[in-house]
Amino acid sequence: MEVSLRPVHDSDLPVFYRQMNDPESNRVAAFTSPKAADRDLFTAHWNGLRTSPDVVVRTVLADGDVLGHVSVYGEPGEREVTYWIDRAYWGRGLATAALLGLLAEVPERPLYARAAADNAGSLRVLEKCGFRVTSAERGFAHARGEEIDEAVLVLR
Repeated sequence: MEVSLRPVHDSDLPVFYRQMNDPESNRVAAFTSPKAADRDLFTAHWNGLRTSPDVVVRTVLADGDVLGHVSVYGEPGEREVTYWIDRAYWGRGLATAALLGLLAEVPERPLYARAAADNAGSLRVLEKCGFRVTSAERGFAHARGEEIDEAVLVLR
């Protein structure tokens, strides 16, 4: 499958909504937003992302299918990457390809990332893209309803 990135279209939002409300995906990601379950809050959040000059957000496509999204957000010097790929596509290298595409588009460094410490798949994606674990923190994981360990990574 060939991965490509493009700006987010209105028609992507229902797909993202479905993807981001998958219970297993949420459990694995752990640090999710409670806004994702409320359609109105979800839509308002995405409208804000799409119009913010501080956010680069792209839809991830493979062979014409919307797989998810990838983005960079935050203040200069503290910018962070995030991504979400539909669970049906996990384990195929598509998240890595999507993140590498975004990193080519956004050359500023450093960039940061965070992942649940037990999310081996996400940590592997980030490390394949050049991110390195620099510290560990604990934080409340909404999707799990408890505090868990989190890895903090940086790409220099």
